[in-house]
Amino acid sequence: MEAKKNIELEDILKALKNHPSEKRKKIITEAFYFAQKAHAGQKRMSGDDYFQHAAATGKILAEIGMGGKTIAAGLLHDVDEDTEVTLDEIQQKFGPEVTFMVDGVTKLGKIKLRGSHEEYFIENLRKMFLAMAADIRVVIIKLADRLHNMQTLEYLPVEKQKRIANETMEIFAPIANRLGIGEIKSQLQDLSFKYLDNENYNLVKDIITKSYKERKKYVDEAIRELKKELEKGGIHVINIHGRAKSLFSSYEKLKKYDMNINRIYDLSAVRVIVPQIADCYEALGIVHRKYRPMVGRIKDYISLPKPNGYQSIHTTIFGPEGRILEVQIRTTQMHSEAEFGIAAHWIYSDKMKKRTWKDFIFKQKKESVLKELKWVKQLREWQNEIGLNDGEFMEGLRIDFFKNHIFAFTPMGDIIDLPEEATPVDFAYAIHSEVGNSIVGAKADGKMVPVDFQIQNGQMIEVLTCKKRHVPNPDWLKFVKTSMAKSSIRRELRKNEEKKTR
Repeated sequence: MEAKKNIELEDILKALKNHPSEKRKKIITEAFYFAQKAHAGQKRMSGDDYFQHAAATGKILAEIGMGGKTIAAGLLHDVDEDTEVTLDEIQQKFGPEVTFMVDGVTKLGKIKLRGSHEEYFIENLRKMFLAMAADIRVVIIKLADRLHNMQTLEYLPVEKQKRIANETMEIFAPIANRLGIGEIKSQLQDLSFKYLDNENYNLVKDIITKSYKERKKYVDEAIRELKKELEKGGIHVINIHGRAKSLFSSYEKLKKYDMNINRIYDLSAVRVIVPQIADCYEALGIVHRKYRPMVGRIKDYISLPKPNGYQSIHTTIFGPEGRILEVQIRTTQMHSEAEFGIAAHWIYSDKMKKRTWKDFIFKQKKESVLKELKWVKQLREWQNEIGLNDGEFMEGLRIDFFKNHIFAFTPMGDIIDLPEEATPVDFAYAIHSEVGNSIVGAKADGKMVPVDFQIQNGQMIEVLTCKKRHVPNPDWLKFVKTSMAKSSIRRELRKNEEKKTR
């Protein structure tokens, strides 16, 4: 087997978008060497240096246009978890913003995502979405991390491959889709498909491969003709290229048509990139004057964008030789956002110069950010898909997302949803009333804390219990915050009083 080429600093710097500044290069360079030193000697199941995973994550983030601090956090994302380096050391070296993201990725990694299409799974999915919303860049780093893990999945045991692939298909690919990052979504789906249904994966790959040369020849011919017509009509074509459907997307289409490739019109498409929105509509008119459009196959996602913000015009025409062909027309910015989704907001850095990273933390600037990232629309879409009613949905979004809302983790990685200022007693009752009744102490992130300690967002809480204790302390009513804890304590105290009077 040919040895894999290690990812070097130069590879990441070459992948940067938009003429990166020296300051941006500097923080990436410092993070690269810092992480490389921290992970020295560690190996992955593949036999590669562990640092190569961090480097690959950083390169993916560079390729989708993320900023220097986000790429630095991607390079450092496993340092706190897997090396002797602490978050304090990262903060001293790279500042609070990078540290915030590294800590966010670490906490996100603690969430256990189990099963599929189960109530527990859906509930954790909803909570994970809200937990991630503290800073959208944490989500994007996690997606890059997951993409590289999927690219190296072959080295894991078969059972683990299927579990991780299922989790990726059910959770991470849909998240990438909701954030509009089509490039990562498609790769995650195809990689998951390979491990979850290898037989159909190979079947589709074979079907597409057999027709590839012939389809490419036709698409290349169509591109030449379309470009000629558009330029003749006065349209400045920035780019025109072919677009092939991903394997999983092709499989979904093929299933509908008895695996007959000749019945699929958009397996290949021609994508036209133009400067302005007006050019999109003018180009559409030129295409339709030259080639007859199919009735009912014109979709204007510019006027009516998809919930994840995707914009483009799609039309299916009887192209050269009378063969059916899909044409997609969009501006440069629409194309960038279609490929990189929310990440594209960092590519268009000129629009961001007057903003700080805190603008992307919803509890700081929620109105402008919600409008820009269409987050409410996306959550609404999720609400529809996973069947939450309005009461549950609003509960999940209450009061500025996190203003009166925190998440804490059990040692097993399960999420406990609590109000701000909640205590270990609230946490214990959220697990089970018997755990609450028998609590005698607690640990927060491994350190002993009193039972009236105010839990901080993202902390891991371990409840210490005593089997001999079955009656709660009435003093707990003075500091508990959740209605569940209060009602459970009162109920047990009443039961105890009734026993005494018998």
